[in-house]
Amino acid sequence: MSKQNKYLHSLFLVLVSIQSSAWAQEPQFKPESPVETKPVEIKRESQIRPLSGSLDNRLFVNSNSPEIVRQEGILLSTFPPLGKTNPKAHLNLALEGNFMLFSHHINKAEEGERPRTLHIVALVFNPDQKEKASIKILSGASYLSQPDAPFKTLPSLEENPDGLIYAGPGDRICDDFLFGKRNYDFSKSLTLKPQETKILFNLPIPVRKLSPCLNGRSTLLSLKSSGPVYIATVALYARDNEAGSEDAPLLEECVRILNEGNLAGPRDKEPSPPGALKLIYGRVAGVQRGSAWKVILSDNATDVAKLRIPASGSSFSYPLSSLEGGTFGTQQVQSAPLVVRYPDTAYQAHGNYGVEYDLTLPLFNDSPDAKEVSIKFQNPLKSNQKAESLTYLEPPAPNVFFRGTVQLKYNDDNGSSKSRYIHLVLKKGQESQELVNLKFKPMGRRRVEFRFFYPPDATPPQVLTVTTH
Repeated sequence: MSKQNKYLHSLFLVLVSIQSSAWAQEPQFKPESPVETKPVEIKRESQIRPLSGSLDNRLFVNSNSPEIVRQEGILLSTFPPLGKTNPKAHLNLALEGNFMLFSHHINKAEEGERPRTLHIVALVFNPDQKEKASIKILSGASYLSQPDAPFKTLPSLEENPDGLIYAGPGDRICDDFLFGKRNYDFSKSLTLKPQETKILFNLPIPVRKLSPCLNGRSTLLSLKSSGPVYIATVALYARDNEAGSEDAPLLEECVRILNEGNLAGPRDKEPSPPGALKLIYGRVAGVQRGSAWKVILSDNATDVAKLRIPASGSSFSYPLSSLEGGTFGTQQVQSAPLVVRYPDTAYQAHGNYGVEYDLTLPLFNDSPDAKEVSIKFQNPLKSNQKAESLTYLEPPAPNVFFRGTVQLKYNDDNGSSKSRYIHLVLKKGQESQELVNLKFKPMGRRRVEFRFFYPPDATPPQVLTVTTH
């Protein structure tokens, strides 16, 4: 080989070496980086109407603070403060006749801690000196997150005729109330002697064998007492026994913590006072006034049998579970007022967890033309400003704002009576699919009934929208 050829051969080897090194450092085919899709805000014109009617006057015990319980104590007590070691832990309000009770709390064990079962215990006391008192559980539901009702991904809209579709305990207890089921082995009634205290329920929240050691329980009861009674919910850990297992706390232990204990902890973040520029709603611990909002929606109070459908291409919407800072300009706060509360907890029952909405729409087509009308349940972006539109996101944000089942009753286009249960999962800013589409004859009428129990784990407000196409 000549000197010139040797030189060219050496140069070729150097170039191959450089190219090989470059290919070794960078892959031959680079994977494309995922492109983040930024949601686009979409405005939909709609006339925003306040919801006519109001909440009923039924009292509703709401035990939701602290949500995560790490220290035993009193969750909520309507007992009189007299004779109690910590009088400020008792709200001093007797309940009588029909009332409701909602409870939601979480048990959590940090890494390295021994996981213990937390018990949520409801106590009921008859203050009468001479007469017995009875308390009936008219209906009741209670579920754990694990294993009863785990959070899972579900379609946005699904027919739910048997109430077997749910995600989370709050969703499931409201399904049971909507279907009239009774899931838990609650005693149907208790009889209390004068000055006697009994356990209304003693419900465990286990975390052993869970990873992470986190579990929650939601409970909803409809109750009726024959006379004045006091209610309390307390949180106690199970007691270890000699067999190496756990025992549920006894009545004596629960009464002791009620009489001598303080509020359970750690305390949740304190709410901001009403009217504050930055709203912190806080968790609820108190007794609210209002368990149901039942109304016939109409054009005016003098003609409750008529709700004119919108003009073609138009919509009107009713905010549901509207709250301070989220009225869509109606200035209507639907959050139940609290008769009594603890100073470091919510000022109102924001979210109306467990409250029944029962709305009747006597729709009327006052046009000489046939029309087509749809009804949607939607999750626009929260707003407090008066506007003629609602704002949605495309695509919706990933966080779920509503999980629950709604019931629709109506006559279909063939005149047949329909009762449908539809499970909905709505994300932040989601417009949603149609619940029903109805054809109207000229001057025709169609009555639609819309009902649901506002589920815990949801984030208010939502809207019910009627659109004429």
